[in-house]
Amino acid sequence: MNLRDITSLSFEALADRKIRTVLTVLMVVLGSSLVVILNGLSAGQAAFLEKQFNTLAANVLFVSNGQRSFRGDTSTSIIINDVILNKIKSLPSVDDAVPQYSGSAQITSQGNTARASITAMDPTKLTVMLPNLEYVDGSTVKANDRSSAIVGDTVANPPGAANAFVTLGQTIQAKSTYSDASGRTVTVSKNFVVTGIMKPSGNSRTDNSIVINLDAGNQLLHKLNKYDQITVAASTPNDVDTVQQEITSLFGTTLGVVTPKAIMAVRLQAANGTAAFNLMIGIIALIVGAVGIVTTLYNSVTERIREIGTMKAIGAQNSFILALFLVEASLIGIMGASLGVVIGVGGGYVLSTFTTSQVGGGFGGAVHIPPIYNITDLVNVWLLSLTLSIVAGIFPAWKASRLSPMIALRRE
Repeated sequence: MNLRDITSLSFEALADRKIRTVLTVLMVVLGSSLVVILNGLSAGQAAFLEKQFNTLAANVLFVSNGQRSFRGDTSTSIIINDVILNKIKSLPSVDDAVPQYSGSAQITSQGNTARASITAMDPTKLTVMLPNLEYVDGSTVKANDRSSAIVGDTVANPPGAANAFVTLGQTIQAKSTYSDASGRTVTVSKNFVVTGIMKPSGNSRTDNSIVINLDAGNQLLHKLNKYDQITVAASTPNDVDTVQQEITSLFGTTLGVVTPKAIMAVRLQAANGTAAFNLMIGIIALIVGAVGIVTTLYNSVTERIREIGTMKAIGAQNSFILALFLVEASLIGIMGASLGVVIGVGGGYVLSTFTTSQVGGGFGGAVHIPPIYNITDLVNVWLLSLTLSIVAGIFPAWKASRLSPMIALRRE
């Protein structure tokens, strides 16, 4: 018999055991779809991190208060104030240094309320960090306007919302609270006019922030002239390491100095580690599916002993019986792998939609990371699923091919 006849007989055998076949195929579908989903989401995360990195200027460094240990506590630190700022500005390879206050506030706009991240700095210096930053038409950016607010795209146009949260020229109220020396809760409220709205920058932190004047931020967030961060611009990208060494030489571990390159490296390392772990989970699921195929085909051999004996008695060779069961395993693998790839691609998009993060109930961390699928990766997953299915069918097929026709025909 030729391959076409063997395939037809194998398909009929699987059809006779519909429920068992469907459950076995579902095992392969689960494993292959899981691998596809995890690969797609991991690739999407890596692309997102690279995009975030590329939005930042190549010559910037971020100076914060102290080096942090792996436990998250600050080992040694100093207060970042104008004295520290001026020392950094005076370094020979430093082109500019932009101090910032950071925090969050409750924003009220046209009767709607949400919590948003606040960045207080000279708004005209935003392009130091984001050279390609653009604003919507009609925006004006002023350095010394205490009542002006520059709003990120995600804050102005919340994802999924029917209407904009804020518009140009609109007045918004920002409300922040802190505890004074006696432990009493104090509320600070300030009104701002939206004079600028940023176009999507590709940097989620900027898109989710409201930028206000440095003095206004000091008062609203009650910072007492203590900066949270200084963005340092080196003269050229080649001077970044030099500036980092100079700051470390001056302040030691009392100041933490981080470059976008270092941030990217750490995040990619973490992302790659997570991707490898997730891939292991997917492969384990595929192996479980392979075990299901072994069980299904082995039971099939047991149930079809007399059938196998009859085929051998009328002249079927061992190679024919072996091929028959291997084709059954291949059909299970083909169906499971094909459905798994399709379901995995769709499932990745569904999961990425439902896992869009929304931190703090406002605009603090709305990030949508779509999966990315490479045709080569999808083909590799399909081939891996099929290969495992065939390998899983080898033992039952060999067992069936070695049955003695006399013994098989005597079985009840």
